[in-house]
Amino acid sequence: MFDFSVITQNWPLFWNGLLVTLLYSALSIAAGLVIGLVIGLIQLTGSRTLALLGRVYVEIFRNIPLLVILLWIYYAFPIFAGLSVTKFWAGFAGLSLYAGAFYAEILRAGVQSIDKGQSDASTALGMTYGQRMRRIILPQAFRRMIPPLAGQSIIQIKNTTLMSMITVPDLLYQASYVSSFTYRPMEVYTMVGFMFLVLLVPLTLLSRKLEKVSERMK
Repeated sequence: MFDFSVITQNWPLFWNGLLVTLLYSALSIAAGLVIGLVIGLIQLTGSRTLALLGRVYVEIFRNIPLLVILLWIYYAFPIFAGLSVTKFWAGFAGLSLYAGAFYAEILRAGVQSIDKGQSDASTALGMTYGQRMRRIILPQAFRRMIPPLAGQSIIQIKNTTLMSMITVPDLLYQASYVSSFTYRPMEVYTMVGFMFLVLLVPLTLLSRKLEKVSERMK
């Protein structure tokens, strides 16, 4: 029988875990967007060297599982670099670098979806690459990128559950801890699933609404 007291008695742990999950989600999404914008744009500068470097970055972080990245940064990187890496920075770096690769592809595709004539026209007016992107291309491309960016951000929030593997006290880690001494995994993990539903269903609905708005603006 479902025992709600397991949840109520340990609610502070669930709440603290949720706050950690939200913190990492917000920080890694913001950092990932910055990384993605930089990597996406350098692939479009016309420099074959920069484009190759951007492509290598994207392929590395898109094709290595996030869990492997987190474990490598936390356990292996300090050995190679001779530096001490806290679990906070390991989790933040791993999530941000991983998200940046996916955001970069979304941003690159969004920019390339804009008619090339607009870029040529702005070049004819004497605009630099930065000015073309800032004033002409990115404002139009961003409207088209909103739905996939929102969808990827939702995936990123779910990806934070992997931080429990490097002992970051996120929601899943706290749930595992509660389950370890209450021996009630059914109640504990049902609660975790419910909390993610409450968090992500509104974001998913918002993403769909933004997609419809984006379609009308094309």
